[in-house]
Amino acid sequence: EVQLQASGGGLVQAGGSLRLSCAASGLPWDDYAIGWFRQAPGKGREGISSISSSDGSTVYADSVKGRFTISSDNAKNKVYLQLNSLKPEDTAVYYCAASRWYIKPEPKPIIYEFWGQGTQVTVSS
Repeated sequence: EVQLQASGGGLVQAGGSLRLSCAASGLPWDDYAIGWFRQAPGKGREGISSISSSDGSTVYADSVKGRFTISSDNAKNKVYLQLNSLKPEDTAVYYCAASRWYIKPEPKPIIYEFWGQGTQVTVSS
């Protein structure tokens, strides 16, 4: 059974930081990508970053480049998203997801087959 569990969200002031975690298990592929997405109220789901399991390559959306950092700990089957210099417009539910494909320039929800439940990030001004 595939399981993806996102955690680490919370309430933070503008300029603050959070670290999100994604615990993945049961994935049916040897190589895959883990992506982070977010969805703000009334908006579509935005792909913000992904990392390749095979070589650790990463991609970022322009909206988060330079502020967010994705990393992985393969021994723990976890992927992290470090969120720095947070802005009120970063407020959203953040999801992690898994795909057999790693694409550029940023992850597209349509190719991600398995999704976690989401974690809320709220940035106050």
